[in-house]
Amino acid sequence: MRNNLILTALATAVLAACSSTPTKTEPVKVEEVKVQTPAPVAKVTPPPVPAPVAAPVEKIAPAKPLDEAKVENGGFPPKGVAGALGQRTIYYAFDTFSVSDEYKPVAEAHGGFLGKHAKAKATVQGNCDERGSREYNLALGMRRAEAAKSLMTLSGASAEQIEAVSFGKEKPVDAGHDDAAWAKNRRVDIVYQGE
Repeated sequence: MRNNLILTALATAVLAACSSTPTKTEPVKVEEVKVQTPAPVAKVTPPPVPAPVAAPVEKIAPAKPLDEAKVENGGFPPKGVAGALGQRTIYYAFDTFSVSDEYKPVAEAHGGFLGKHAKAKATVQGNCDERGSREYNLALGMRRAEAAKSLMTLSGASAEQIEAVSFGKEKPVDAGHDDAAWAKNRRVDIVYQGE
């Protein structure tokens, strides 16, 4: 019991030490503040919007696609005329890409024509026969097109006038599977923009 009495006294002492006495606070005085309302502002109405005036309508012809537009002053030589300028195809031997002496006049004639007609543009399309892989034939077709383009630029055309592309074996002119068909498919075609 004596232990209980000591514990109670100790607990009371601890509680007394922790307690705080409330302090008196004075009430805060609030002063009245009068807010003046501003004088009403007159509403400003914007001026009326004038009615739109219809502009005269001009009829504009629809634009032609670029590949249909012809280059002025004979944008391309006529097909089938006599001489090298009338030919549009350069043929190649098996697995070669250099232009043979037989077809150099064709490339030179088209290069000379492009040199005299600065607005004319041509695409040189390299092709191969069906033998060989797709990748090999695309590369060989590009080498053939680049060789023809090089000869054409040496003959007067600018490099910007000629685009070299390769179709590989994807665009045969003869679907046969013999030497005669393959010889027709190993070629470069010269195609003018606007034909």
